[in-house]
Amino acid sequence: MVVKVYGTAIAACPQRVLACLIEKGVEFELVHVDLDHGEQKKPEFLLLQPFGQVPVVEDGDFRLFESRAIARHYAAKYAEHGPDLLGTTLEEKALVDQWLNVEAHNFNDLCFNIMLQLVILPKMGQVGDLALAHSCEQKLENVLDVYEKRLSESTYLAGEKFSLADLSHLSGIDHLIEDAKLGHLVTKRKNVNAWWEKISSRPAWKKVKDLVH
Repeated sequence: MVVKVYGTAIAACPQRVLACLIEKGVEFELVHVDLDHGEQKKPEFLLLQPFGQVPVVEDGDFRLFESRAIARHYAAKYAEHGPDLLGTTLEEKALVDQWLNVEAHNFNDLCFNIMLQLVILPKMGQVGDLALAHSCEQKLENVLDVYEKRLSESTYLAGEKFSLADLSHLSGIDHLIEDAKLGHLVTKRKNVNAWWEKISSRPAWKKVKDLVH
């Protein structure tokens, strides 16, 4: 059964799902949703995702939205395929969940607001709030300082194995570097930079990037 992924390969949340599916070797079909023209807000799409956001997946009769929930689902469903992304012991699973929550609540909101003000709004012909973007950047500095300390103690965020906790950061950091031109946030932190080089060089992420071009 081919998994249908509704979204666009250029957006951060669909990228999170695509990276997970590719890591797990799950066959998928990307069903393009034109965000620039508001297709995600049209009535027919709202039947799939009532909040008008991407991605949504359809797997036979099963439908699921929210990228982190989707990634968790497929990491568990295909636990025997590809790398272990969830951890095996209770403690490992708890650490993966901990850092997934850090990504969702401490990292992602700041990353999204920076992208919104510096990239998305200007692309739409609107003026971004530079003061807000700067404030978010300063807060993100503090978050990445925590990451720097953590990554001085372990190779990956949840321990010595690549997991969903790391995978979930790929799209956000990539957009900060490539689109917001804030790569110095990563490169000036030795451990964060080494971690980023490891996770962004994974074949699955390179395949996601290939889908964008």
